[in-house]
Amino acid sequence: MPLEEFDDLRLFITGPTYVRPEVRRAGALPEFGHRDSENAKRMGPIQTHLRALAGAGEEWLPMLLGGSGTTAMEAAIRSLSAPGENVLNVVVGAFGELYHTITRACGRKAAALRFAPGQPVDLEVLEASLAEHRPDVVTLTHNETSTGVISDVAAACGVAREHGVLPLVDGVSLLGGAPVDLESMGAACYCSSTQKSLALPAGFGIAFVSDEALDKAGRVADKGYVTDFARHAAKARAGQTLTTPNTTLLNQMAVQLTYIMEEEGMENRFARHKRMRSMVEEFADSLDGFDMLAAPGSRSPTLSCLRAPRGAGVADLKALKETMRAKGYLFDPGYSKLNVALEESGERVCFRIGHMGDMTEDMLSAYLDDLRGPLCELAEIAGENA
Repeated sequence: MPLEEFDDLRLFITGPTYVRPEVRRAGALPEFGHRDSENAKRMGPIQTHLRALAGAGEEWLPMLLGGSGTTAMEAAIRSLSAPGENVLNVVVGAFGELYHTITRACGRKAAALRFAPGQPVDLEVLEASLAEHRPDVVTLTHNETSTGVISDVAAACGVAREHGVLPLVDGVSLLGGAPVDLESMGAACYCSSTQKSLALPAGFGIAFVSDEALDKAGRVADKGYVTDFARHAAKARAGQTLTTPNTTLLNQMAVQLTYIMEEEGMENRFARHKRMRSMVEEFADSLDGFDMLAAPGSRSPTLSCLRAPRGAGVADLKALKETMRAKGYLFDPGYSKLNVALEESGERVCFRIGHMGDMTEDMLSAYLDDLRGPLCELAEIAGENA
């Protein structure tokens, strides 16, 4: 198929994300043997840089699992919740709900604690739910991709620990975009992926697994094979992967993580994400009828979710996607299931703006400038429909 048949859209969705030309070129580097010494040239720096990005010491083992963040999340459930144990899934959006779906699909006994869209974890409500359900394991979402909400997972992990509960955290859309201090967070396992704030192609789930978690994984039965952290650990300690990895992506990871840590700098990267969040907040404030879904203090630094004016619907946001496609952008019309539920209940629908990874402030500024006119037109249509 001719390459020109593929649209070269500028991505402002919440993953996959923009990939720098240098990282794209790294995808053309030669393949290599993943059990050969060539592998160590990539995996050594990759593991070192991942630990630094996650604020993880040597007691944390970073593992790469072929697949996605969902793969890592399922491995966490299979490896760290034993058959017969109770799991509490804390849901602040669609991906907390996904953890609940995974837990049930793995045959574990699961209860869900759900918060309204746009709300972070309420610690008092969490404490009451832990007392009620008495789980052995709790799952938490650090950065909810469907709603743009970030929760204080360190505080939530602390509450869980007070009840003797093992916390597992999903940080899929945050790692590489904001500080993740695993040394003090209190999580036993932290899952992420390559295609969001790390600004890489999709292909690996990333799991940071603590010594405590590995000790438990060694005692849990029926973990499967590719979802068995104990098996992964044996290879990860040797700087390898359990199964044949995507070596093209390993080449790209080695290049990108070195760039993040040694060229841009971790703190500079985190500060850039916060500035881009502020840009979107100011943009939302400048528009009549639009506002941020999440409250100040719980707004994600890597993506934003904006409420459309009352009278706008799912179909209007899908039409806006095509309007922006004609301008060369891929617009994010919001998480589909969430918007359908909001529309059915008479609530305002939402759309998202991804500002993660290697997106620059200039790129975001140009996008917001081009988005302003279509949003004003949407507000006029909404006013007629309201």
